[in-house]
Amino acid sequence: MLTAEKTLPVHSVCAAGVVKNGRGEVLLMNNVRRGWEFPGGIIECGENIIDGLKREIFEETGVYAEVGELFCVSSNTCSYPGYNGVKVIPPKVILDFICTYSGGEPCPSDESTESGFFPEEEALGMIGSPVYKERFRAYLEYTGRPVYMSYKNKPDFIFEMKKEI
Repeated sequence: MLTAEKTLPVHSVCAAGVVKNGRGEVLLMNNVRRGWEFPGGIIECGENIIDGLKREIFEETGVYAEVGELFCVSSNTCSYPGYNGVKVIPPKVILDFICTYSGGEPCPSDESTESGFFPEEEALGMIGSPVYKERFRAYLEYTGRPVYMSYKNKPDFIFEMKKEI
């Protein structure tokens, strides 16, 4: 009996963190492509999610953080043309965590023109990307239970669902 060859779906696993300092401010970075957002990125092969998130926060902002509670799981369900030599960006699963500042000074990086701590109540208005805005809203509305969201961001942002999990 012949078995058909199967191809498993490919998704990127990403993590991001809303980093809070002792003054009630949150860390934002001014991404060179998307504007103000909270830091995060793709978890590398062989890397665990917590260490990958700590690495991303430091690489993008110069800040060290401790990773705490998960407040949002989201899916970008579309793929789209890539950039910087990547042909296609696959669908993503993104884990968003509440993090605590533990050291370092906010600074620019290869991915950001600047970074800094801002009052929590101002941060939502600074974030330009609809994807990051919805995920930051999930942080602001967090009551102890994570939320799941699904969306497509290309060619236009389409919010598909939001559900407490």
